Amino acid sequence: MKSIDREWGSYPKLRRAGAFQRALDCWSLFLDSIGGNLHAGFEIPCLKNVLNGNLMDCMNRRQFITTATMATSAFAVQGLAAQAPHIASNVYPWMTFARRNDRNWTEQGPEGIGAVASTGVHGFEPIGDSPDQIRKLAASLEDNGLEMRSLYVNSKLHEAKEAEASIDLVLAIASEASKAGAKIVVTNPSPIRWGGPENKNDLQLHTQATALDHLGARLRERGMILAYHNHDAELREGAREFHHMLTATDPANVKLCLDAHWVYRGCGNSQIALFDAVEHYHERIVELHLRQSERGIWTEVFKMDGDIDYRRLFDQLESWSISPHLVLEQAIENETPDSMTAVEAHVRSRENLLAAL
Repeated sequence: MKSIDREWGSYPKLRRAGAFQRALDCWSLFLDSIGGNLHAGFEIPCLKNVLNGNLMDCMNRRQFITTATMATSAFAVQGLAAQAPHIASNVYPWMTFARRNDRNWTEQGPEGIGAVASTGVHGFEPIGDSPDQIRKLAASLEDNGLEMRSLYVNSKLHEAKEAEASIDLVLAIASEASKAGAKIVVTNPSPIRWGGPENKNDLQLHTQATALDHLGARLRERGMILAYHNHDAELREGAREFHHMLTATDPANVKLCLDAHWVYRGCGNSQIALFDAVEHYHERIVELHLRQSERGIWTEVFKMDGDIDYRRLFDQLESWSISPHLVLEQAIENETPDSMTAVEAHVRSRENLLAAL
């Protein structure tokens, strides 16, 4: 399936359409041609001309029928491949693996995107810093056959004087990403200080929730979805920041990217707290960030069994008919075993996830 995907990916006129629509288009062209008076003279089927849309170069009627049938069959196979669950990878794990080897992943450019594509995942979720960065990245993703269905964007929303500028930047980045097919914008409103112990006061939480809801409404106007994300800091002080963002906002404007492990860790390594949160907010879940740990330490490879019972999580979501966007975010930390490369880890993570779906 992968080889077909790469071959067809070199023909941009057909690549932009969905596999099913492409198959329909081929059949339509085939049926329209049956009654035509085409000239003979070509011995080699002109499949490349069909793929590029140069149908007038296919001058032999019998040859064109053969070519259209070949194209339709191939697209039908590709359509079956497209029915497999879409699995994306977030950029953060790749950054942590590179850091372990004293490298900067963002400096790898196209080489890094090629590594992601080699693992067999279907999509890539970047951290969006600017519209120009997303524009350049989109071209690299297309070259490697990867989709960008979602992106992660930082925002600073707890101070009114900074919230408006932050919202404008997120919208500019999201608008560029939408051109590449992105639908979900994941944001984790910044803490007062990354890694610091400071907690936001009630006024800051109110300001942040108001701005978050406004951002979600603006993205909805653009046909996009805002998904709230959290780390562990939002679960301090009775998880008041986490709960307020999902209580004081309109569910139509603010959805949830459930990062199960951050909820688990932020609540003192508690599955009870995690599944309580799922019970309360499952109707908002549009995306999952997938990470596993053993004895509290992030593992190199994602698997269903570990500190978090992902089988239970998936069963619960299925019982509610919820099919979120799946994004592998199996990052590593200092105590994580060092036994494989980033590519090897992601290949195994994808295989483990596919086997469970």
